[in-house]
Order: sequence, then structure tokens, then C-alpha cells
Amino acid sequence: MSAASAPDYEWLFTRTRAGRERGPGAAWGLLSALGRPDGAFRSVRVVGTNGKGSTCAMLEAGLIGAGVRTGRFTSPHLNDFEERIRVDGVNLNPARTAAFIDWARAHAGNAAFFDLSLALAAQVFAQDGVQVAVMEAGVGGASDATHALRRVAAVALTNVALDHVGVLGASVAQIARDKAGAAQPGVPLLTTATGEARTVIAEVARAVGAPLLTPQTHPALFRVPRAPRLEGPHQEQNAALAAATLRTLGFGTGVEAALNASHPGRLERFEAQGRTVLVDGAHNPHAALALALAVPRADVLLFGNLMRKDTAATLIPLLAVASARVFTAPGDLATPPAELAAQHGGEAHPDPEVALARALALTPPGGTLLVAGSLYLAGQVRALLRRS
Repeated sequence: MSAASAPDYEWLFTRTRAGRERGPGAAWGLLSALGRPDGAFRSVRVVGTNGKGSTCAMLEAGLIGAGVRTGRFTSPHLNDFEERIRVDGVNLNPARTAAFIDWARAHAGNAAFFDLSLALAAQVFAQDGVQVAVMEAGVGGASDATHALRRVAAVALTNVALDHVGVLGASVAQIARDKAGAAQPGVPLLTTATGEARTVIAEVARAVGAPLLTPQTHPALFRVPRAPRLEGPHQEQNAALAAATLRTLGFGTGVEAALNASHPGRLERFEAQGRTVLVDGAHNPHAALALALAVPRADVLLFGNLMRKDTAATLIPLLAVASARVFTAPGDLATPPAELAAQHGGEAHPDPEVALARALALTPPGGTLLVAGSLYLAGQVRALLRRS
């Protein structure tokens, strides 16, 4: 692709939601301007606090394994924007991103980045003859842009924990109510959520008229024959949700393929300089606790996250994993690494490349370095490791 046809990513990435109204309204307008391409395929909406990306990866693999022409829309990307939009496991061609950006600059007004990305995905899936698209929500359920999608065949709700409290609510119950708002009349709502969240989800499902399927109500539907390829006990719950969704849609033959799915930045294993490096995008307390259970011991922790996250609660489960710590900044809006080092002990290196080099030096030969705190950091570190 020539430089002249390269996508104007800078324009796209600056289309933040700041100052724009939340909800599906803007996405509905964009999809309408494109001729409602989302009507050309069936969608599976995946919502929840954590595990959405892994569940989407397993659903994608399962659908492809069942012989279905499959689209996948996820966020964020780790290294390239086109990771967000895939057809049959292949990332979008950047030339199509460039063409869409040219259209959007002329016709999309003040549309936000996520809404634009969703509209591009729907357009691509319609043009490429996708039969079923796996669509990951950004934030929330009823308040998310993916709520604008037509022909939703199923809603898969992974779990509910405190995250995005400034947007979705200050309690698990409030957040669960928003996420469960993805439910639609007559459309199966599947969830592996537990406790108070499951109670709220059940109330919303009854009110909407959505059939609710859970491991408690339909144990055979959620059964998995073996552990998934993705590492960590938490992935077994994601695998159960993916398997149940595939069976509900009539694609149970794809369960085995789903269990073989891989997903970058989720306990992804690298070997570097004779050390094992585990890269995970855990970026909130619920995800960090699951990671600490999956990796109870490492020699060094490399951590960096964004200030808008609950840094203290996210870091607490990981402090017990490693006594040696290196703190870094995955972006301009990161929690200052010097503050974290002063409070929790360790070294601060704002540049992720410098931080990774120092963390590897602190890790003994044959030892393990754990990287966590942000999907942005996961993307930066895995790019450095792959380059080297």
C-alpha cells in the first residue's frame, strides 16, 4: 500500500467520546447513513466487565470451526487498528480502513471513534458475506453503541464487577442493570455472572422477555469437555459461556475449535533472554485478582496503568505475586510510575522499552516476569518482545 493511501489513523484516534452523548443513538445514525449493513448478518453481542475479548476469540474460533462465515469486532487493539475487525480470522486490510476514513471525514460529522469503528465493521461484514458476527461491547450494555445493532441472535454476558463506575454506576447492581440492558425480547441472554449481579440480570431478563440461560438453569449447555487452551482458571468460565452460546445458536460442532482458540495479551507467554515473560492485559481489580490466582508467583512484576482506572485496587492482588517491581507509563494519561514505586517499593521507568529492559535484567535466568496493568502496556511490551 502506498503512503498516499495509508489510513489517517491520527484523525480516527482523536475522535474521542469526550463531549459527545453516550448511547446507541450516534451509532444508529451512522449505520443508517451506510444503508443499515448490520441487517445483512446475525450478531452475537458480548458484554461484561472482564473476559469479553477471550470469549469473543473462542466464539470466533468455534463459529469458523462449524463452517460459518464469521466476523469479529473487538476492542481495544494491541498493535494495529485492523485487529479490531476480522473476517474468518483475518485482520481487515488497511486500505479499507483508509477508504472508510475518507467517507467518514465527509459524512460522519462529529461521530466518536468507537461508533466509527463499529460502523466500519458492519460495512465490512455485510460486504464480505459474513453470516454471524461476534460483536464486543465497548462499555456497558444498554448504553453501548452495539445496542444499535439489528438481528441480534444472542447476548453473552461474561461477568459484572466494579469498573467504569463514573459511567455505568457506583455499585455492582447498577452496573449489572446497565449491562443486562443489552437483553432483547425473545433473544437468548446467556451469562456466567454470579451473586448479586446474576439476580439483577434475571430481573432485567424477565422484564424484557429475554430467555435467560445460566450454568444453574442449563448445566448441560455450559458443559466443556476439557480445559481451554487459554491459560488461567478464569478462562474456564469464558469457555463455558462460549460453548453455551455456540450450542444455543446451533453450532455445537464448533465447541472443540473454540477451546483451541488463542488470544494475544491474555496470559500470553514469551521467551526472552532465557526468561519467561507472561503478558496480560488485566486492567481492573476483578481481572487482576483472576490473574493473581492464575499466576501466584513470579520473580518480577512490570506494571503500568491509566489514571482513570482504580490503580490501588488493581495493584493490590499483584503485589503478592512478585517482590521485585518495575513501574512504567503505558501512555500520557498513565498513573505516574514514580508515585507507585515510592508507595509500593520498586523502580520507576516511564519509558516502557526501558522498563522492560530493566525488568528482564532483574529477572533471574530461567525466571518469570509478569507484565500487567493495561492492555495498552500489553500491546507495547508484546511488540517489543516480538521485535527482539
